[in-house]
Amino acid sequence: MPASRAKPETDEAAIRVANAWKIFGAREREAFARIRSGGISKQEALEKYNCVIGVADVSFEVLPGQIYCVMGLSGSGKSTLVRHINRLLEPTDGSIHVNGLDVMQLEPKALQEFRNRHIAMVFQNFALMPHRSVLDNIAMPLEIRGVSKNRRLQIAEQNLEMVDLSGWGNKFAHELSGGMQQRIGLARALASDPDILLMDEPFSALDPLIRRQLQNQFMALSERMHKTTVFITHDLDEAVRIGDRIAIMRDGRLIQEDTPENIVMRPADSYVADFVAGISRLKVVRAHAVMRGIAEFEREHGALGGDCPQCREDDALSALISAAIGQDKPLVVVDHSGARLGVVTTADLLQTVIEGAET
Repeated sequence: MPASRAKPETDEAAIRVANAWKIFGAREREAFARIRSGGISKQEALEKYNCVIGVADVSFEVLPGQIYCVMGLSGSGKSTLVRHINRLLEPTDGSIHVNGLDVMQLEPKALQEFRNRHIAMVFQNFALMPHRSVLDNIAMPLEIRGVSKNRRLQIAEQNLEMVDLSGWGNKFAHELSGGMQQRIGLARALASDPDILLMDEPFSALDPLIRRQLQNQFMALSERMHKTTVFITHDLDEAVRIGDRIAIMRDGRLIQEDTPENIVMRPADSYVADFVAGISRLKVVRAHAVMRGIAEFEREHGALGGDCPQCREDDALSALISAAIGQDKPLVVVDHSGARLGVVTTADLLQTVIEGAET
């Protein structure tokens, strides 16, 4: 689960998007000026200027090594937003920095170099070249970079092994299943050793079992390689499962951005509350979110004994419930060094479950 992954070593953002706007239409500048001065609505922009607001004043940061999930319904602007980071789409306004580099200031040649060396994208439709072998598909970014054939095929073989497809290098895309093709797409993205991964609903076209297997594999690779990732999805279960942070979009705007736990427990408005209503808290909520202070507990119940069962601060609610069964003592929450942080009582657990059932 995301909560147990290593935390970023720095608070300096790998990706910083500030006040990004994208308006589609021949009169986008007119529409944007009117939006900024008069605050016209999305519908009014369409009616008066024949323009569509794709992204509206979105700002966020992604720390190095994080998986940042952007989610929303179809038409919410999530896929439009992710294409701003590598400037596949030109923002109408705003700023984009990747590892301190001002992406908006890059000239065409520098932008091409940036895309080839520092950023990679995995698409929903795999985007494999049908006339190329699996190995040649994986090696393609290195070929564009001018890497020698022997070296790029060696790297391709290594990445093929990394996604558990050794021996398939001489096959063609049509000879592989959908799940295998998506793994090839991921291997191709990783072959160039990019700083940033952009993943646009990469698993949404796959069967549920294959999808979960690829989620597991992606999470394991992410843990090992520490790639900063922006992951687009419309599936809250997927976002909660793999994301360090989640951003929920609606009508081009970012409605709420937080940890999976806080998104589920403290939705910003009724829209987000409806979005998270079907998610189980059992594997999302962690001990640190439901514990109370030791001093507070001892004021109400007296001194905390030394024989109370312990749990870790990142243990899920389901694990806390299992640990509390058959106990008449509270659970003591400890950090990774064993230091006491707080207390969780049976009443705390029951209240958390009941509140989740009522949302």
